[in-house]
Amino acid sequence: MFDFLDVYPWLLPIIIFFGRIVDVSLGTLRIIFVSKGEKYKAPLIGFFEVFIWIVVISEIFSRANSMLSYVAYAAGYASGNFVGIIIEQKIAYGVLLVRIFTQKGGSPLVYILSSEGYGGTTISGKGSQAQVDIVETVIDRKSMKKVENLINRYDPQAFFVVEDVRSKRKGIFPKSESLFSRWRQGK
Repeated sequence: MFDFLDVYPWLLPIIIFFGRIVDVSLGTLRIIFVSKGEKYKAPLIGFFEVFIWIVVISEIFSRANSMLSYVAYAAGYASGNFVGIIIEQKIAYGVLLVRIFTQKGGSPLVYILSSEGYGGTTISGKGSQAQVDIVETVIDRKSMKKVENLINRYDPQAFFVVEDVRSKRKGIFPKSESLFSRWRQGK
């Protein structure tokens, strides 16, 4: 498959390095999709991940006989983890439950969230030091920074926790822009 490496053996470490970056980055995405229950995306990504890994490892077994190839394999793995994390942060795939504990009252915060298109539920509670209102909202992960800014503007002293949610059903969520609506004519 890589017969040109007989003529240009110096390319092998480069191919190994970049192959591992792609392979490990795909592995990171596959794990994310598995954890979110994406039963069609995860196997498709897994196919390409393993295919690339098999090609790279077979070249290592058949041709690699230098420390440089082994270092390229390890460096590609490490770099692939880094690239995978960056990709994961950019796509921000998933749904989050944000639970906000505030002493300022939950109803105004629910109103603020609602005015931005997010749903919210208020629950009264007793904290270790005072009465608190607990506001829960379910958001897309891409919206976390915006919601965090809304919380901090309303109550800089608010305590909040964020949890991953596997799926959501019904509720109030901001309308998301379709990828194709950007190019749609006339509206």
